[in-house]
Amino acid sequence: MSEPYLKPVSAEIPVEAGRPKRVILVDESALYAESWRAVLACRYGSAVSFEFYRDPIAALDALGADVSLLLVDLELPLFGGRKMFELAKGRGVACRRIVILSSRPAEDLHQLFPDGSCLAVINKTEPNQQNAFLMILDSIVKRH
Repeated sequence: MSEPYLKPVSAEIPVEAGRPKRVILVDESALYAESWRAVLACRYGSAVSFEFYRDPIAALDALGADVSLLLVDLELPLFGGRKMFELAKGRGVACRRIVILSSRPAEDLHQLFPDGSCLAVINKTEPNQQNAFLMILDSIVKRH
């Protein structure tokens, strides 16, 4: 990732009562998860706690209303990201805290998840989509 992605902003971000924002990624790719773990650590430091789950069933046990941001790969094994989205909402994760990730074109994602059904749909490979994703993260981490 280019330098703008790695610009640290953690000094500007207050961590409410010492609790970091919980960011959970449910995805098959450990490499994708590690790249985001590095970006989040560099950009936000201790203001964010990052959890990664390959197994969506294991992820369900970790979900609750305290999740600041849930990132779900649409192409999850077992039951897919759409079902994971519904199950996460049932566990108390607000739909405005869920981002759907995929390699599919953004237009296809918007058809599956119309505006307002979740926080955002992000194409994993488009640089402009990644910039939008970082703006979402900045907003969530800075929010009290």
